[in-house]
Amino acid sequence: MKPLTPLFAAIGGTTLIGIDWLAIALYFGILACVAWWVIKRRKDTAADYFLAGRNLSWWIIGASIFASNIGSEHIVGLAGSGAKDGVAMAHYEFHAWCLLVLAWVFVPFYARSLVFTMPEFLERRFSAGSRYVLSIVSLVTFIVSKIAVGIFAGGVVFATLLPELHIGAINSFWIGSVLVIALTGLYTALGGMRAVAYNDAVQVTVLILGSASLTIYGLMKLGGWGELRSICGSDMFNLWKPLIPAGVESSWAPVLVKNDAGQIVKEAWYFNQNFPWLGMAICAPVIGLWYWCTDQYIVQRVLGAPNEQVARRGSIFAAILKLFPVYLFIIPGLICYALAKSGKIPELTTAFNDPNGPGSQGAFPMLVQYLLPPGLRGLVVAGLLSALMGSLAGVFNACSTLFTVDIYQKLRPKASQHEIVRMGRIATTTMVLIAMAWIPVVQGAHGLYGYLQSIQGYLAPPIFVVFFFGVFWKRLNAQGCLWAMVIGFVVGLFRMLVDTPITLGSFGYEDAAKTIAKGYPHGSFLWIINNINFQYFSILITIISAVVMVVVSYMTSAPDYNKIKNLSFGTVTDEHRTESAKSWGKLEVAASIFVLVVILGGYLYFRG
Repeated sequence: MKPLTPLFAAIGGTTLIGIDWLAIALYFGILACVAWWVIKRRKDTAADYFLAGRNLSWWIIGASIFASNIGSEHIVGLAGSGAKDGVAMAHYEFHAWCLLVLAWVFVPFYARSLVFTMPEFLERRFSAGSRYVLSIVSLVTFIVSKIAVGIFAGGVVFATLLPELHIGAINSFWIGSVLVIALTGLYTALGGMRAVAYNDAVQVTVLILGSASLTIYGLMKLGGWGELRSICGSDMFNLWKPLIPAGVESSWAPVLVKNDAGQIVKEAWYFNQNFPWLGMAICAPVIGLWYWCTDQYIVQRVLGAPNEQVARRGSIFAAILKLFPVYLFIIPGLICYALAKSGKIPELTTAFNDPNGPGSQGAFPMLVQYLLPPGLRGLVVAGLLSALMGSLAGVFNACSTLFTVDIYQKLRPKASQHEIVRMGRIATTTMVLIAMAWIPVVQGAHGLYGYLQSIQGYLAPPIFVVFFFGVFWKRLNAQGCLWAMVIGFVVGLFRMLVDTPITLGSFGYEDAAKTIAKGYPHGSFLWIINNINFQYFSILITIISAVVMVVVSYMTSAPDYNKIKNLSFGTVTDEHRTESAKSWGKLEVAASIFVLVVILGGYLYFRG
């Protein structure tokens, strides 16, 4: 993968005319009206600020979950992956089934416990120590990953849309980053979760309409779906990539990967193959279940539901929306590849094959430049901005909630509702300032995005283990949970530190070979660790965390089952089981079956 700066170069090369700017202005105008309406309705209570008074409707919950998931870099990255690797990344988008696990497995526990945060739930199930560990790790992860990538994407969008914009010595990258962060932080700090959720509903509409236009116009220009399949070939439509790269012998020894001309293009271990089917089959679901079922960034919307039924319906609606990215973001990447290969748009073919250009990773902006008519072009740019702001708003609100509820309120248990809300706004403002402080770091670190892609693979496994094992296995106790998290995070941090000297000097997998020689000695222990595919290493962390949790739990005394009543399947009372069963009907079951059928159909269709 290449730096994001050229990814938007195509958009920067277009001429946004009056109707395009009108579409962008209309988007911001609607956003401002919604934010103002929400702020006028706010109440000075913690429940209202952090969870929208636990009064969100199911469609707002679903739209907000989807909007938080999709960022600008997500859109461009998926399209780029589609142009380079075909539908391989669709595995992650078909994780809509993970939202069904949230709806049917975890929502009842969250609804019964009435918690504000995921660490708070972990405290009730295990101990206060596990709550603090998860809170701190989550905060650091949000700041280093989600905020960093978000502000980088915002700065790049503005840098390419308005490259000539300067205020003194301050360039458009800085102006765009500060402007997006400030506007997003403003309505998040003032309106809290309600402002985030309702603006997300607006942003999802703009995002889907804008991205759908690329798919529709692209297929029309190409000549239809059949033509797309014919040009791309079966390999591009295959979800399951081989364990060993093409042309590499099945050997555990390090190998030299050569191109068709016989030139060495990189030095690699076949364990570092991109998107191997084994990693996708085992690691990807672990990451997906952690993200969709236990991450504060996502689950906070569900906690804002008035009851279990609304929370479940919101989760199922989010699962339906999650089916769209394959066809709105990945397929456009294949369309760009097909258009470039067919030569039906000569300018696009030239730009796509330019050795100094963004290549496959510029698929999305190149389609915007060479395919869309005026007006729709502005709508797509508004969609990029909406995706960016939705993701940033979500992380600002999640960080504010984690700090205020899990740390401040624990230290100040007698704090009034007004003081808690005020601290929430201060925490949000602090996150905004931290984000702005990250701008010079992100601006200079071209390898940051590729590096951050693997962070969740190293930090998610212990969180997945303690939540899922804790809910399904009542015998596991606080000591097992704490040690599993500590050891799992230490192993993940070790891999992150091993990766840092290699990855920060490059950008993604293709450029990594250029810095391997400058890193660890060929064939050494650290060299091998660095070259193991991050998905395989994530599986290893998952196994270690699970073994530690089970062994430590059984070496120590069993938990007091009365204290964890209704917090695991083994301790749920008959009364709560009956109440939960009454909260769903045929509609929820039918919608869930629909999601599963569509996912199964996708897996059967995209098999080459």
